[in-house]
Amino acid sequence: MPFGLKNAGATYQRLVNHMFQSQIGRNMEVYIDDMLVKSVEEQDHIKDLVECFQILETFGMKLNPAKCTFGVRGGKFLGYMISERGIEANPEKINAIMNMSPQDPSRRFKSLQEGWRLSIDLSRDPRIRDYLSSRSFAA
Repeated sequence: MPFGLKNAGATYQRLVNHMFQSQIGRNMEVYIDDMLVKSVEEQDHIKDLVECFQILETFGMKLNPAKCTFGVRGGKFLGYMISERGIEANPEKINAIMNMSPQDPSRRFKSLQEGWRLSIDLSRDPRIRDYLSSRSFAA
């Protein structure tokens, strides 16, 4: 199917949902072309992979070996870190938040003041505007 079509992704998702309907939720998760085979025990993992490969072969589909990883205890899936502990945030994605420096008080106040400005027109009363803009209040 040409992927220039608007509904190609949804059509492909329906196809893989149909293909792996007996495995999805039990020992496999699939999102478009990202597939994850999950197992508790190593010997079960081999059986689950064989089941997955048989289904792929039945439908005439092939995997790109360069994009496959087998026998790992965790990794990245759909932008999240998946492991025995469960689903965690990807450190690469939250790095900017973790390294963010605290805002200085005057800048934080100006942000708050800007939010108020959207709902209250402070410019009508110059006394309020002058008081809120004063250095003693903003610091």
